[in-house]
Amino acid sequence: MSNPAEKPEVVQLPAEAPVTAPVNTRRVAAQRVREARDRLTSSSGTRPAFDTELLRQYAQTRVSASFVVMLLVVATGVLFGLWKAAVPAAVWTAGMLCIHAVIIRNCRRFLGEQPTLAATRKWQTRFVLLDLLYGLCWTAILLHPAGVDVVSNTMMMFLMLLVIAVSSMLAAPLPIAAMAATAPVTAAIALNLVMGRTFDNYALALLAVAAEAYFALLAHQLHSTTLATLEARAEKDALIGELEQAKAISDEARHRAESANVAKSRFLAQMSHELRTPLNAILGFSEVMKSEIFGAHAVPVYKEYSADIHNSGVHLLNLINEILDLSRIEAGRYELNEEAVSLVHVVADCHHLLKLRATSRGITIHEVFEHGMPRIWGDERATRQIVLNLLSNSIKFTPQGGDIWLKVGWTASGGQYLSVKDTGSGIAEDEIPIVLASFGQGSNSIKSAEQGAGLGLPIAKSLIDMHGGTFTLKSKLRIGTEVIVTFPPERVMSALAPMAEEAPPLQPDPTVTAIADDKRRARHKPIMSAGTGL
Repeated sequence: MSNPAEKPEVVQLPAEAPVTAPVNTRRVAAQRVREARDRLTSSSGTRPAFDTELLRQYAQTRVSASFVVMLLVVATGVLFGLWKAAVPAAVWTAGMLCIHAVIIRNCRRFLGEQPTLAATRKWQTRFVLLDLLYGLCWTAILLHPAGVDVVSNTMMMFLMLLVIAVSSMLAAPLPIAAMAATAPVTAAIALNLVMGRTFDNYALALLAVAAEAYFALLAHQLHSTTLATLEARAEKDALIGELEQAKAISDEARHRAESANVAKSRFLAQMSHELRTPLNAILGFSEVMKSEIFGAHAVPVYKEYSADIHNSGVHLLNLINEILDLSRIEAGRYELNEEAVSLVHVVADCHHLLKLRATSRGITIHEVFEHGMPRIWGDERATRQIVLNLLSNSIKFTPQGGDIWLKVGWTASGGQYLSVKDTGSGIAEDEIPIVLASFGQGSNSIKSAEQGAGLGLPIAKSLIDMHGGTFTLKSKLRIGTEVIVTFPPERVMSALAPMAEEAPPLQPDPTVTAIADDKRRARHKPIMSAGTGL
């Protein structure tokens, strides 16, 4: 009884490190060059696309807040009409509404046009001039001789702060326009208060300048936030574009790979027939010549040549079969013909097939099998191929007088395992991924044994993966190699309990049969027998 094997880990090929540093460096350099070029062609130091987007946000904000501005103008006109003079207040209100209508009309025209670099610069200048005219009109009504009336000065400061706040918020996407709309109002009111030459007026003038600085800083922060949002959105759009382009490239590459795989499968299917037909003739005739069926050779060396031809043909046929099996597995066209398989019997049969080869090399094969193991649900041909590949490799790379241990038993999780351990030359740790790759061979193995195609282990690993099992390769240089193959517990077939009910009789009951015949004759009896003689 062998000890249960620990659950092995599949040794996989190390993925090559992607060369991302040069790609990232080129991407960052290209982005910096593009940003520098955009700043040189922009009037605000940002990208032209950002200038256009900021101007569009400015126009959209002015259009959406047009009703609020109209209420502010009308309320200010009514207030000054009741406070000072009605006619100048009405004239000023009508003029402000006209200027506001012109601004709204230009904003809508800008939003309806196709944005271009030249048009963006033209509209930016136009909006700055309109905001300057808008600020001068506010200055006209807020500017009056400052007196000692505290209520008058307080009312003037309140309106100034309200106008500056509204204008700064509306023109935040365009800081130059915000300054053009608020700076005249602040400067005029501050000068007007300073001309009053009182401490209260000086304090109000200083408060007006401080308010202008505060709202200018607030507008600048809003502009920076908006610009950062646009940059983030542009980077996101660029990333989405790169992902879509990469996806398109990967889809195209996948389609090409699938087409190439189909072409490879067709080529291999056709070439297998074309190669096997002459190989059968070569193997047959070389076998006849090697066996000297029709008589001895006149030259004895011809017999050796015939044996070499036959052995080379067998090797080439095995290589073709392995390549075809590996190509079907990689293409996903290898179908498992699953049935109940006894792993112990399969391993014993494979040992019997290769026992003569091992004996000729002076190698002793030891069997350590668990008794009473149930069958597993799998492909017997694939399982047999796995065992033959592993055992053939062990015999091939084990020197004369060596030992090989075949173990079959239970895993800790309830599955079954197969272990093939030899005292061969072993494999270096850094060469294990190479050995598991297709056509891969270790350097020490090539020197110490006959050469092979390097497809035995990859095929065995692929077949056990199709069964949902694991493949583990453990090896130490000049000590030996052990390969452990495990089948999952789901494939182990447990024995069913006996049926509680009695089985049906093999022969029918004569009484029941007679009753059934009477019922059948009564069913076929005619309903009316008049005139029929029955």
